[in-house]
Amino acid sequence: MHKSLRRLLSAGLVALLMVGCAAQQQMMEPAQVSKEPAELLRQAQGQSAREAALTRLEAADILARRGDKAQALQIAGDIDSIQLQNAARLRWALLLSYLGLDQEDGQSVLQATSILDYNLTIPDDDAQTLKYRRGLALGLTGQPADAAEQLIDLQRQQAPFDLNDDIWRQMTRLRGPSLDQLARSGDDIARGWVALIKVQRRNGGDVDRLFTRIEQWRQRFPEHPAARRLPDNLRALRELRGQDVRHIAVFLPESGPLANVAEAIRQGMQVRHMNALDQGEQTPRLSFYDTRDADMETLYARASMAGAQVVIGPLDKDTVSRLELGNNVPLPTLALNYGTAEENHAEDLFQFGLSAEDEARQVARRARLDGHRLAGMLIPNNPWGRRVGEAFRQTWQEQGGEIASAIDYDPEGMVANAVRPLLDVRGKRARRDLDMLFLLALPDYARQVPPTLKFFYAGDLPIYATSHLFEGRPQPQADHDLNGVSFIDIPWLIPDAAVGGTDALPFAESYQELRDNNEPALFKLNAMGVDAYELGRRLPLFKLLPSNELYGATGALSAGPDRRIRRDLPWARFVSGVPQPPLYNIPSLEPVDEAP
Repeated sequence: MHKSLRRLLSAGLVALLMVGCAAQQQMMEPAQVSKEPAELLRQAQGQSAREAALTRLEAADILARRGDKAQALQIAGDIDSIQLQNAARLRWALLLSYLGLDQEDGQSVLQATSILDYNLTIPDDDAQTLKYRRGLALGLTGQPADAAEQLIDLQRQQAPFDLNDDIWRQMTRLRGPSLDQLARSGDDIARGWVALIKVQRRNGGDVDRLFTRIEQWRQRFPEHPAARRLPDNLRALRELRGQDVRHIAVFLPESGPLANVAEAIRQGMQVRHMNALDQGEQTPRLSFYDTRDADMETLYARASMAGAQVVIGPLDKDTVSRLELGNNVPLPTLALNYGTAEENHAEDLFQFGLSAEDEARQVARRARLDGHRLAGMLIPNNPWGRRVGEAFRQTWQEQGGEIASAIDYDPEGMVANAVRPLLDVRGKRARRDLDMLFLLALPDYARQVPPTLKFFYAGDLPIYATSHLFEGRPQPQADHDLNGVSFIDIPWLIPDAAVGGTDALPFAESYQELRDNNEPALFKLNAMGVDAYELGRRLPLFKLLPSNELYGATGALSAGPDRRIRRDLPWARFVSGVPQPPLYNIPSLEPVDEAP
């Protein structure tokens, strides 16, 4: 859990729930018969709706105080809050929002804090607490722009919370259009936050330059809350002054089956390196070593003798797998692939690649946030499909979803042969028991899926897909049948959907130089090379602050506990055959209120 959230909750459940609840003793009178939650719940079954709601609230409260927060959350979330009088309803909202944050269930927090939208009398302290929790919950449910606005609004009101770290956490997740919209709010606090995140993104690879720019930012916004105390992640960077990476050794093959891949990655690294030089950044020296020329032990020895501080590479999956089985590597290393071991044991080994499994996990999380629960799966019947499908399945079930139908299809076969059993078609109509479809397919196959669903009267089924269904360039005529399909891809391939245009892309100068040189598949590897260069020069930062994020050409990059770099990709939706910004279908959580 985020540390500022833990700080809020550590004050104690009792204090948080009692604030502003002067009428609590009166509220509890109907439930004084018993203090055992199980007995209270049985008692509620024979009560009127209003009495039962209050009795269940008492049971949830007792369970929470005893530490059984998961069960307390379930009971509190099922309470019909409309049946509670205003004071009891406020107590319910404080309890449910507390439990929701404790269990990282953002939807429950939004359910609780919806009472802010009605004409209820709420003490200022309680209202600010609920607004704060709503801001955190919006971040938990994948709505960073709304979360940032909520928390910044609290900061304008001088709420008694230290909000800088919470706001910064959301700011790091915002992209071009969202940042611009926030900056246009006409408020110095919001504009200051936008300016600060842009300073960090433009100078994150050069710590000395970053703090020079931060001092210039302070002169522009001297009264800003972050000018008085920088977010923790920025303040911690001071420890890295004088530890800039000045020499990187790059281990890539110059021949063999991976040579073309390696060349595209190398090209991206070199272009980004030259662009950084042109912009006056402190850049590391690059030394390239042919992995076909020597074993890893020899290459590390050569790199160490030459004064390299960081290694980027190797690219071969088997070699990475061997490295991660050791206790450490001779130099801090950013491997350009993921090993096959269940755990990365090597202390200074980071791993980065364009993982389809990561995309499947992100699809699962997004679809659950959109309110779906029963998933269908269409995945190819090959090892790659099974591996990616399993990543989706595990994450979906961890998020509380169920797999209603899963089909391993033949990529060379008829699409109808896969869709018919997926939907359990009887006659011509689907008898489906699913509310979304996870599609893993290449473009030619994927384009046939929506028309086939429509043929079986299931054209309204929401489809979520990985990047593999998009060829990487707009083709309105060819992709018209994909209209309405939501998918993820790297920012460099969907600039309009990701950031509102090419000028707002991360490392836009490198993008302009590389975009016309290669086919989309190689261009994606160019983007990987750009990000590998930036990750390599930031490895000391990722060691110091594992939660740090790099907004790169291939997505928002962060290091997991196992030092495997995870990518968070922007979403797009096909409209008239062209990727456009998505419109998320976040279900409304506002209850129907009987109160005037």
